[in-house]
Parts: sequence; C-alpha cells; structure tokens
Amino acid sequence: MNILLTLAAFALALGILIVVHELGHYAVARACGVKVLRFSVGFGKSLVSRRIGADRTEWSIAAFPLGGYVKMLDEREGDVAASEAHRAFNRQSVYKRGAIVLAGPFSNLLLAVFLYWVLFMHGIPGMKPVLGPVKSGTPVAYAGFREGDELLEVEHQVVKTWDDARWILIQQAVKKAEIDVSARDQGGHSITHRLDLSHVDIDSKDFLADMGFDRVHPDIPSIIGEVVQGGPASRIGLHAGDRIVALDGKTVKTWSEAASFIRNNGAKPIRMNVDRNGVTLNFEVTPELSTEHGESIGRVGIAAKIDQDAMDKLFTEVRYSPGTAFIRAFDKTWETSSFTLKMLGEMLLGQISMKNIGGPITIADYAGQSAKIGPVAYLSFLALISISLGVLNLLPVPVLDGGHLMYYMAEIVRGRPLPDKAFEIGQQVGTFLLFSLMALAIYNDLHRLITG
Repeated sequence: MNILLTLAAFALALGILIVVHELGHYAVARACGVKVLRFSVGFGKSLVSRRIGADRTEWSIAAFPLGGYVKMLDEREGDVAASEAHRAFNRQSVYKRGAIVLAGPFSNLLLAVFLYWVLFMHGIPGMKPVLGPVKSGTPVAYAGFREGDELLEVEHQVVKTWDDARWILIQQAVKKAEIDVSARDQGGHSITHRLDLSHVDIDSKDFLADMGFDRVHPDIPSIIGEVVQGGPASRIGLHAGDRIVALDGKTVKTWSEAASFIRNNGAKPIRMNVDRNGVTLNFEVTPELSTEHGESIGRVGIAAKIDQDAMDKLFTEVRYSPGTAFIRAFDKTWETSSFTLKMLGEMLLGQISMKNIGGPITIADYAGQSAKIGPVAYLSFLALISISLGVLNLLPVPVLDGGHLMYYMAEIVRGRPLPDKAFEIGQQVGTFLLFSLMALAIYNDLHRLITG
C-alpha cells in the first residue's frame, strides 16, 4: 500500500506540473495567433489521443511520462501551406516567441502562488517553535538559549512555527551570517540572542538539531491508542489501551522511547512487556521494514494515545485573510525561487554538496510521505516542486526554456537570429548538460537508497 500510494502521489504531482507548464505555452501561443499541432503529456509513442477544436489540435498522453511538449506549426520542421504561414511559430516576432517560451515556467510559478494562497487562507498547522533540551557546545547553547524558550523573531521576521524558523535559518546559514533571534523564556520575558551561523552545516540531515534547536516534545506515555488491523501488533494480540512497559528488557516510560526503539530495531524480533489493566503480559513482535526519506525503519502498526490538551499547547495553525494570504503566497514563491537559484549557484561554486540534488526516486518518496501526512502537506510539496520546475526551466541552458530565451535575447541584440550552426551546437551542449544532471540526480537517489 505504501508503494501504491507513493506511485499514485508521484504520478498525480507529475501530471499536474506537466499539464500546467504546457498549458502556459499553449495558451500564450494561441493568444499570439500560433497554430498548435499537438499537446502531449509525455514523450514517445502516443497511448491515448484526441483531436479537438477548429485547428484539430491533437491532445495526447504518451508512453514516457517524465515531461511533455507543445508542438506548434513551424516552417523549420516541415512544409507549411502559404495560407497558414502567418500562423507559424518561426514567423512571429522575437517578443512573441519569447512570451510563448516564458509562459511555461511562469505558469509553474503562478501555480505555486495559487497553492500557497489557498493554504494560507485554509490554515497551515505547525509546531510552535519551543526549545527542548539545549545541547552544550552548539551555536544555540553559545547564544544563550534555554530549554522552554519560544522563538518570536528570526532576523527580524516573525515566526509562528518551526517551519517558519527553519526556512529563515537555512537562508541565513547559506550566507554564513550572524543573526538576531528574539525569544520568550518560560517566565514570559523577551530577550534577543545573537546566533552565529558561520560554521553550520546545511547539508546535515537534521539541520536544526545540529544547531542545537531541539524541538520540545510532550511526555506522551507509552500507551497504545490505536492498533492497525493486519499489522504485526494486531497479529500478536496487542490492544488499544495497553501500556508498553519494556522492550527487550529495557524499561520504557514515554512513547518517544518506544517508537525510537522499534524504528531502530529493523526487522529483528522484540520482546515486549505490556501492562493490561494491571496485568503484565509478554509478547514477541517482529517489526515490518518501511522506507522513510530513503531510510529503512521498523514499524509494528501502533499509534500513541494522545493527550489532546498537551498537544494543543505545542501546535498552532497559521491562517490569513484572502488579501494577506495572497501577499504571503507571492512573497513565499519569490523567496523560494531566489533561494533555489542561490543554492544552485553555491553548488556550482562547490560551496554546497551536489549530493543535495535529488531525482525522480527522491521526489516520488517525498510525494508519498507528504500524501500520507495529508492534503496540506501534499499541496505544500506540490508548490515547492512547481517552483523548482519553473526555476530550473528558466536556466540559460539550451534545450530548456531559459536557453531559448537566451537565443532570443541574442537575436534582439544582433538584430537578426543566430545562425543555425549556433543552435545545433547549443542543442548538443544542452542535451549533454541535461543528461549529466539527470545521471547525477539518479546516482544520488540510488546512493541514498543503498546507504540509507
């Protein structure tokens, strides 16, 4: 079921992003008077197709789904009737051609704005930025933070959740900056700390924890609140209300202790001591392996009994009015786009590891994980990937939309199109770069799967 959910979530995300991107090209091409011959989701042999409209445009779903294209009437690609020559792409002004090319990536960015707008109006749940135990020797400890402090502002920007704080902190860490962080202690007093990020490793799997920002966790008792039917726990007879007392002889008091032990045990049998209505029962359960963010973990199919009052104190929901939500959505898309470009630049300069580049396996994994969490997480994932697709397509690499824009800018400067030889060389270079990037991304995916 996990694999099916991951594949379905990935396919849906891919389909939405491709259709939105190509619809941008299609809509602006039609607005500019260009005849569209084919709108294809995917490459290769057409599996399903239908001709629609006065121009008999072919709408197609093809065999290889990682992409799509809009084929327009073009004299460079075949004979064009004299009566339709004015509708050929190559006959349009350089500004119209540029607008048609730009429309694809721009549509992806608009999709992100729309998704964030909906999310900010609906409300985004998040964990309040309250600190747990502060580890000595970390930047957070040196800055003077204490357990129980709640972050209020990071570099003069209000934060309401850990997600807000993480986003600002990672941007500042890339700059190796020293920043101001305002917090409120358990006594209600506000204080501003000076936090040094010059030696923070942003390639870390747990960026916040390495800095010393350990989130506070409620002391949820090790009481089972739900047992998944058909799972390992259900098969051995565990019930809701059972309290886990010990695992392999090790005393367990909190749910986090029990969950951590099971997750890290892999598929090895575990001796489990359980208290049921005052009677101690002994079980042996073998966890099932599951993959989470490329890491194999053990699961037995149980969930904690949650104290809702304790959870409400740690979680909040951030929502805005339609007008404010739109401004926030635009700002979020702009900031994420700028940060994506900056990260790419840092990678090219060797200041950030190329291991951060993920391919289809990583994207599919995140699609599945976000879909499991719920609609809000999935739409947030979709917005982020849409921004990445839009920004990457704007890079000045031949074969990408940004490469075509580069050609058109050169044409504007020269006053005439570049020679065909320049296009041919550019296509070859662009194809090499694109396949090299894909190979690196897939290598990183496989490496994460193998090494965990």
